[in-house]
Amino acid sequence: MDFTLSPDQELLRDTAHQLMQRECPTTLLRAYIDDPAAADGLWQHVRDFAALGDGPLTDLCLFAEETGYVAAPGPFFSTAALFAPLLGALGHELLPSVLSGEVTGTVAVAGADGVWLPNDERVKTFVPEADRVDWVAIVSAAPTVALVQSPPTRRVVTVDFTRRVFEVDASSPGAAQPVDAELLDTVLERATVALAAELVGTARRLFDMTLAYAKERVQFDVPIGSFQAIQHKLAEMALDLERATSAVAYAAMAVDAKDADRHRAAHVAKAAAGGAAKRAAKDGIQIHGGIGYTWEHDLHLFIRRAYASEDLLGTSDWHHDRLAELLI
Repeated sequence: MDFTLSPDQELLRDTAHQLMQRECPTTLLRAYIDDPAAADGLWQHVRDFAALGDGPLTDLCLFAEETGYVAAPGPFFSTAALFAPLLGALGHELLPSVLSGEVTGTVAVAGADGVWLPNDERVKTFVPEADRVDWVAIVSAAPTVALVQSPPTRRVVTVDFTRRVFEVDASSPGAAQPVDAELLDTVLERATVALAAELVGTARRLFDMTLAYAKERVQFDVPIGSFQAIQHKLAEMALDLERATSAVAYAAMAVDAKDADRHRAAHVAKAAAGGAAKRAAKDGIQIHGGIGYTWEHDLHLFIRRAYASEDLLGTSDWHHDRLAELLI
């Protein structure tokens, strides 16, 4: 399998990187904590890339990794990785407006247990950005999908300030449209791999910040990066990161090719990315020491995103269990 990026993919990655570095500084993340409207300007830029939600998953993952690197807030993930593919599965007339960035949306699937499987529970949980999007797609058992504007929601405060999640009242969803179960599985599988790519970006940001600090922080007249214990931690972080990067790239290509291995690959990608992000968070804050625990330092913004995204769409342990079911 050839992992080499095409010239168009290199341009997409570089454009996304430059855009995110310019438009999503950590000052925006801090402003977003108090006022979600602070990310509206960022959405005006990333909305131009909403069409990635209906294209190759490999391209969406390249963009998602860059959004993860800056912990970008706003409706891009819910719209491009969840809502647009679901509309595509339905053949819905709203899809062109979503792909053009004119309409935003999110998807409500999980019930009280937080597992993203169709159910008929009256309250849907872990619904991203439900209060600030134009449409919420409520997925019920059978499966069916009902599109609702401004359903009753309740904000659920999590460790992550940069991705707001909600409980959504699904007791009166209105008219529902049936969706093919296999197509719905593909939608959630694509979203899982895209989230894994985003996690890889967050893990890379944590690693880069930690590596830079290890080179700058001096103890006993030498940089702490010269200590063997620090070097070992950085090496393990780098290995986990590269393993996760490869797993995500393979999963995205497998899904695009409709390869028989795509289901296993998606579980491996999310588990590997979650593991890499958690290691980067744990070892990163240890290497930073006391400064890493302060509100003023930016490290905690990405640690929060790492732990919350590891939980969303299934924890690493949950995906390991699903992988075991496929293999045994």
